Amino acid sequence: MSDTTIKTMINVGIALGIILVGYIVVSIVCRIIRKALHKSKLDEVLHTFIINCIKVILWIMIIITALSYIGIPVSAFLAALGAAGVAVALALKDSLGNFAGGILIILTKPFKKGDYIEDYQTAGKVEKIDLLYTTLLTFDNKVITVPNGRLANSTIVNYTRLEHRRVDCTFSVSYQDDIGKVKNVLQAVAESNPLIFEEPAPIIGVSGQRDWSIDIDLKVWCTTQDYWDVKYYLEEQVKLAFDEADITIPFPQMEVRLKKK
Repeated sequence: MSDTTIKTMINVGIALGIILVGYIVVSIVCRIIRKALHKSKLDEVLHTFIINCIKVILWIMIIITALSYIGIPVSAFLAALGAAGVAVALALKDSLGNFAGGILIILTKPFKKGDYIEDYQTAGKVEKIDLLYTTLLTFDNKVITVPNGRLANSTIVNYTRLEHRRVDCTFSVSYQDDIGKVKNVLQAVAESNPLIFEEPAPIIGVSGQRDWSIDIDLKVWCTTQDYWDVKYYLEEQVKLAFDEADITIPFPQMEVRLKKK
C-alpha cells in the first residue's frame, strides 16, 4: 500500500471523525440554546427557526472542514452552495416574502394569539402564527389562512389589544322632538348598565342634520370583552326608551307631486 493511499485513508478517517464529533457538538449546542430560548421572552415560533439556522450554519462549517481534509476544494463547494441558494431563492420568492413577514410580525408583535384583528380583506381571531402563515378564526367559525407577507405590509386594526374600548352608537330622531329630552333619555339608558364606565363619562351630542332626521351620537366606554354586550344593550334599550318617551324614530320619506297638463 502506497504512502498516498495511506495518507488518503487517514484523511478520510479524520473527516469522518470530524463529522462524528460535529454531530455531538451540534446536539449539545442546540440543547443549550433550546434551554436558553425557553427562559427568554422570545416568541416560541422563533425558537425552532433559530435552532434550525444554527444547525445549518454549524453543519456547513463541519462539512467544509471535513472536505478540506479529504482534498476537495472548498471554493467549488461554496460556489455550488451559492448557486443552489440562488435557485431556491428564485423558486421560492413568494414564500421567502411570507417568511420575512412572519419574522417581522413575531419581532414587532402587532398582534398575538387570541387578538381579534382586521386588515383590508379579512378579519378574525388569531389562532396561530407560523413563520409563513397566520391562521384566523371568524365569528361564524371559518378558518382563514393569511400569508404573513400580506399582513406585514397591511394596515392592521387590532380590536382587542387594549383593555378598554369605546362603543359608538348613532340614533336618529325627528325635527319635532325635544333635543334636551332625547339627551336625557340616552343618558338614563347609559347609566342603567353597570358594564358601562362612569369615567370616562358618556358623550352625547348632535352629530348631523339630515333631510328627514337629526342624528345624535352616544359614545360610552367599557371593557373590550363587554363590547358587544354593551353595543346590543344600547341599541335595544334606546329603542324601547324612545317608544316609552314618545320620541319619534324617523325614516326617509319622499314627496311626489303630479303636475297636470
